[in-house]
Amino acid sequence: MSAALPPAASTAPAGAANAVAESCFDLLMMEIVDLMHRPAAAAAAAAAATRPGATALSEDASSPSAAATATDATASDKEAAYFKLETLGYRVGMAIAERATRDRPRFADNLEIVKFICKDFWISVFRKQVDNLKTNHRGVYVLTDNNFRWFARMSADGPASETSKLAGALANLGIVSVVIAEVSNIPQCTFQIKFRL
Repeated sequence: MSAALPPAASTAPAGAANAVAESCFDLLMMEIVDLMHRPAAAAAAAAAATRPGATALSEDASSPSAAATATDATASDKEAAYFKLETLGYRVGMAIAERATRDRPRFADNLEIVKFICKDFWISVFRKQVDNLKTNHRGVYVLTDNNFRWFARMSADGPASETSKLAGALANLGIVSVVIAEVSNIPQCTFQIKFRL
Protein backbone atom coordinates (compact mmCIF):
# COMPACT_ATOMS: atom_id res chain seq x y z
CA MET A 1 0.00 0.00 0.00
CA SER A 2 1.18 3.49 -0.75
CA ALA A 3 1.12 6.36 1.69
CA ALA A 4 -1.63 8.92 1.30
CA LEU A 5 -0.50 12.13 -0.38
CA PRO A 6 -1.13 15.42 1.40
CA PRO A 7 -3.71 17.74 -0.19
CA ALA A 8 -2.30 20.09 -2.83
CA ALA A 9 -3.71 23.13 -1.01
CA SER A 10 -1.40 22.53 1.96
CA THR A 11 1.69 23.17 -0.18
CA ALA A 12 0.43 26.51 -1.52
CA PRO A 13 1.50 29.81 0.10
CA ALA A 14 -0.99 31.20 2.60
CA GLY A 15 -2.23 34.12 0.46
CA ALA A 16 -2.33 32.20 -2.83
CA ALA A 17 -5.63 30.45 -2.11
CA ASN A 18 -7.48 33.76 -1.65
CA ALA A 19 -6.00 35.31 -4.79
CA VAL A 20 -7.04 32.33 -6.88
CA ALA A 21 -10.51 32.27 -5.36
CA GLU A 22 -11.10 35.98 -6.02
CA SER A 23 -9.95 35.84 -9.63
CA CYS A 24 -12.01 32.72 -10.25
CA PHE A 25 -15.04 34.45 -8.74
CA ASP A 26 -14.53 37.49 -10.97
CA LEU A 27 -14.27 35.27 -14.05
CA LEU A 28 -17.33 33.30 -12.96
CA MET A 29 -19.37 36.50 -12.65
CA MET A 30 -18.36 37.60 -16.15
CA GLU A 31 -19.34 34.20 -17.56
CA ILE A 32 -22.68 34.24 -15.75
CA VAL A 33 -23.58 37.59 -17.30
CA ASP A 34 -22.52 36.30 -20.72
CA LEU A 35 -24.46 33.06 -20.19
CA MET A 36 -27.62 34.96 -19.26
CA HIS A 37 -27.44 36.89 -22.56
CA ARG A 38 -26.45 33.95 -24.76
CA PRO A 39 -29.57 31.68 -24.73
CA ALA A 40 -31.99 34.51 -25.46
CA ALA A 41 -29.94 35.76 -28.42
CA ALA A 42 -29.52 32.23 -29.79
CA ALA A 43 -33.26 31.55 -29.46
CA ALA A 44 -34.13 34.79 -31.29
CA ALA A 45 -31.75 33.91 -34.13
CA ALA A 46 -33.17 30.38 -34.36
CA ALA A 47 -36.75 31.71 -34.39
CA ALA A 48 -35.93 34.16 -37.18
CA ALA A 49 -34.31 31.39 -39.24
CA THR A 50 -37.24 28.99 -38.85
CA ARG A 51 -40.06 31.39 -39.72
CA PRO A 52 -42.39 29.92 -42.36
CA GLY A 53 -41.46 31.15 -45.83
CA ALA A 54 -38.29 32.83 -44.64
CA THR A 55 -34.93 31.95 -46.09
CA ALA A 56 -31.53 33.36 -45.37
CA LEU A 57 -31.82 35.72 -48.35
CA SER A 58 -35.59 36.29 -48.44
CA GLU A 59 -35.70 39.30 -46.11
CA ASP A 60 -33.40 42.26 -46.41
CA ALA A 61 -31.78 42.92 -43.04
CA SER A 62 -32.03 46.65 -43.64
CA SER A 63 -35.80 46.58 -44.18
CA PRO A 64 -37.92 48.38 -41.55
CA SER A 65 -39.75 45.19 -40.52
CA ALA A 66 -36.49 43.31 -39.98
CA ALA A 67 -35.04 46.20 -37.97
CA ALA A 68 -38.18 46.46 -35.81
CA THR A 69 -38.19 42.71 -35.16
CA ALA A 70 -34.49 42.76 -34.24
CA THR A 71 -35.00 45.73 -31.90
CA ASP A 72 -37.98 44.08 -30.19
CA ALA A 73 -36.08 40.82 -29.82
CA THR A 74 -33.01 42.61 -28.47
CA ALA A 75 -35.02 44.61 -25.92
CA SER A 76 -36.91 41.51 -24.83
CA ASP A 77 -33.68 39.50 -24.61
CA LYS A 78 -32.03 42.16 -22.46
CA GLU A 79 -35.06 42.27 -20.19
CA ALA A 80 -35.06 38.48 -19.83
CA ALA A 81 -31.32 38.44 -19.03
CA TYR A 82 -31.78 41.29 -16.53
CA PHE A 83 -34.58 39.36 -14.79
CA LYS A 84 -32.45 36.19 -14.62
CA LEU A 85 -29.53 38.12 -13.12
CA GLU A 86 -31.82 39.76 -10.56
CA THR A 87 -33.30 36.41 -9.55
CA LEU A 88 -29.88 34.80 -9.27
CA GLY A 89 -28.52 37.72 -7.24
CA TYR A 90 -31.52 37.60 -4.88
CA ARG A 91 -30.98 33.89 -4.20
CA VAL A 92 -27.23 34.37 -3.68
CA GLY A 93 -27.84 37.27 -1.27
CA MET A 94 -30.27 35.17 0.74
CA ALA A 95 -27.76 32.30 0.94
CA ILE A 96 -24.86 34.57 1.98
CA ALA A 97 -26.96 36.19 4.71
CA GLU A 98 -28.14 32.78 5.90
CA ARG A 99 -24.59 31.52 6.23
CA ALA A 100 -23.24 34.73 7.81
CA THR A 101 -25.97 34.91 10.48
CA ARG A 102 -26.08 31.20 11.27
CA ASP A 103 -24.33 31.52 14.66
CA ARG A 104 -25.49 35.04 15.58
CA PRO A 105 -28.32 36.14 17.84
CA ARG A 106 -31.26 37.94 16.24
CA PHE A 107 -30.81 41.61 15.42
CA ALA A 108 -32.55 44.07 17.76
CA ASP A 109 -33.52 46.69 15.18
CA ASN A 110 -33.15 47.75 11.54
CA LEU A 111 -30.03 49.81 12.20
CA GLU A 112 -28.20 46.71 13.46
CA ILE A 113 -29.21 44.89 10.28
CA VAL A 114 -27.86 47.70 8.09
CA LYS A 115 -24.62 47.77 10.09
CA PHE A 116 -24.34 44.00 9.53
CA ILE A 117 -24.82 44.57 5.78
CA CYS A 118 -22.17 47.33 5.75
CA LYS A 119 -19.58 45.30 7.63
CA ASP A 120 -19.97 41.53 7.60
CA PHE A 121 -22.01 41.05 4.42
CA TRP A 122 -19.98 43.57 2.40
CA ILE A 123 -16.70 42.02 3.57
CA SER A 124 -17.85 38.53 2.62
CA VAL A 125 -18.88 39.66 -0.87
CA PHE A 126 -16.44 42.49 -1.73
CA ARG A 127 -13.53 41.95 0.72
CA LYS A 128 -13.96 45.43 2.25
CA GLN A 129 -16.42 47.46 4.31
CA VAL A 130 -18.78 50.07 2.93
CA ASP A 131 -17.04 53.44 2.85
CA ASN A 132 -19.99 55.53 4.04
CA LEU A 133 -23.43 54.94 5.58
CA LYS A 134 -26.07 57.66 5.87
CA THR A 135 -29.66 57.50 7.03
CA ASN A 136 -32.63 59.81 7.43
CA HIS A 137 -33.90 57.69 10.38
CA ARG A 138 -37.16 57.04 8.49
CA GLY A 139 -36.29 53.79 6.76
CA VAL A 140 -33.93 55.10 4.07
CA TYR A 141 -30.24 54.17 4.15
CA VAL A 142 -27.55 55.20 1.66
CA LEU A 143 -24.45 53.00 1.37
CA THR A 144 -21.50 54.41 -0.58
CA ASP A 145 -18.61 52.35 -1.90
CA ASN A 146 -15.94 54.68 -3.31
CA ASN A 147 -14.02 51.91 -5.04
CA PHE A 148 -16.58 49.33 -6.11
CA ARG A 149 -14.24 46.57 -7.20
CA TRP A 150 -16.52 44.91 -9.73
CA PHE A 151 -16.68 47.98 -11.96
CA ALA A 152 -13.21 47.07 -13.20
CA ARG A 153 -14.61 44.21 -15.31
CA MET A 154 -18.38 44.44 -14.98
CA SER A 155 -21.00 44.88 -17.67
CA ALA A 156 -23.93 47.27 -17.49
CA ASP A 157 -26.01 44.48 -15.91
CA GLY A 158 -23.70 44.24 -12.89
CA PRO A 159 -25.51 46.66 -10.55
CA ALA A 160 -28.75 44.69 -11.11
CA SER A 161 -27.12 41.63 -9.63
CA GLU A 162 -25.71 43.57 -6.69
CA THR A 163 -28.94 45.37 -5.81
CA SER A 164 -30.79 42.07 -5.86
CA LYS A 165 -28.08 40.49 -3.65
CA LEU A 166 -28.67 43.22 -1.09
CA ALA A 167 -32.46 42.82 -1.33
CA GLY A 168 -32.11 39.04 -0.92
CA ALA A 169 -29.87 39.40 2.13
CA LEU A 170 -32.28 41.89 3.70
CA ALA A 171 -35.24 39.61 2.92
CA ASN A 172 -33.49 36.74 4.67
CA LEU A 173 -33.09 39.00 7.71
CA GLY A 174 -36.83 39.80 7.69
CA ILE A 175 -36.72 43.19 5.95
CA VAL A 176 -38.75 43.88 2.84
CA SER A 177 -36.89 46.55 0.92
CA VAL A 178 -36.23 48.26 -2.37
CA VAL A 179 -32.58 48.68 -3.33
CA ILE A 180 -31.51 51.17 -5.99
CA ALA A 181 -27.96 51.52 -7.31
CA GLU A 182 -26.68 54.84 -8.61
CA VAL A 183 -23.41 55.25 -10.46
CA SER A 184 -22.38 58.86 -10.81
CA ASN A 185 -18.63 58.50 -11.09
CA ILE A 186 -16.98 55.12 -11.78
CA PRO A 187 -15.71 53.33 -9.66
CA GLN A 188 -17.96 54.91 -7.01
CA CYS A 189 -21.37 53.32 -6.46
CA THR A 190 -24.18 54.37 -4.14
CA PHE A 191 -26.86 51.95 -2.98
CA GLN A 192 -30.07 53.41 -1.62
CA ILE A 193 -32.07 51.03 0.58
CA LYS A 194 -35.70 51.87 1.34
CA PHE A 195 -37.40 49.72 3.94
CA ARG A 196 -41.06 48.93 3.39
CA LEU A 197 -42.64 49.28 6.79
